[in-house]
Order: sequence, then C-alpha cells, then structure tokens
Amino acid sequence: MELAINNSSNTVSVSDEIFGREFNRDLVHQVVVAYRNAGRAGTKAQKTRSEVSGTTKKSKKQKGGGARHGALTAPIFTGGGVTFAAKPRSFEQKVNRKMYRAAVSAILSELNRQGRLTVVETLDADAPKTSAMVQRLKDLGCGRRPLLVTEDASENLYLSARNLPYVEVRDVQGLDPVSLVGADSVVITADAVKKIEEWLA
Repeated sequence: MELAINNSSNTVSVSDEIFGREFNRDLVHQVVVAYRNAGRAGTKAQKTRSEVSGTTKKSKKQKGGGARHGALTAPIFTGGGVTFAAKPRSFEQKVNRKMYRAAVSAILSELNRQGRLTVVETLDADAPKTSAMVQRLKDLGCGRRPLLVTEDASENLYLSARNLPYVEVRDVQGLDPVSLVGADSVVITADAVKKIEEWLA
C-alpha cells in the first residue's frame, strides 16, 4: 500500500502487514496494560498487626469494661496494623516480542484508517523556535495531543516542542504503544516510516 506524503506528490510504499493490519482490540489492550505495569515501582508496603510497633498485652480486663478486646495493634484501632497489608511485588506481565510488534502494527494501522497518521518529508527545525513549531502543527491540522516521530529526533526539534503542553517528540527507538494510543494524531517522517518497517518486519 502507499502512504501519501503531506504537501508532496510523492508517496511512501509500505507493507500491508504493518500499516494495513486488522485491529485487534484485546491484543492492544493486553500490550498497553503490560507496558504500563512494567513502569510501576511495586514498592508499596504496609504493616500487619504483627509488624506494628506496640505491645500485644491485653488492653483492659476481659469483663466490665465494655467491648472485650486484646492488643491495641489490631486493625480496628487507630495506629494498628492493616488487615490485608500491601507488600512489595512485581507487576510485570510477560508479553513476547511477536505480540508486542503485532500490537504496535495494529495501532499504526488503525491510526492510518482513521486519518490520524500524517507522513511528512522532514520535521527538522532550523532553530529552536516554539512559535515556528506552533505554526507548523497548525498547518498540519494536528489535534491537541500530537505525537511527532522522527528517525533520530534532533535537538532543535525537541527544544522547539518542549514548552508545548501535550506535544511529544519521539524517535523510532523510543516509540511505544502507550504514546501511540494516547495521541490525537501522529506526525511521522518518511525516513521513520521505513525504519519502523524494518523494526516490525
């Protein structure tokens, strides 16, 4: 299949397997959740009643004092332990390479079908000017949350977009399913398209 290049009569020839794949909602969801979980620290920790600092002596006599109870480290008391205390753990979910690449291909294909994928010749900026980047994004008709993808993100491009809220700049190596799913539109260079094809082939 052919992808049209914005403001150019040229096109980019791409594989149907990568930019024309059927959208698999369950696979994309699984990969996105796994990717986000991999970034979780998993360091949350709480104390059980046996770990709380405090005496386990019976707090008052058994009879004549109202409710009968033992140690004040019990979960029903302020300062007591937690009933089902959280402990450090890993949230990692196994996703093999084939599934990951298939999910990224499915996302790119769906973006292309919805008209949210724009291919340009280049995104390089002559100077780090935010105003120039704003005008360029306006000319391209990007949404509120555009994702700019280049083969190798230049410093000028990064600095031009740094002060713009919700605008992300990524190179092909830094591309991930979460950033693709969260973008209103994806602007990608022709060179980056070829590099993505090599990666996902």
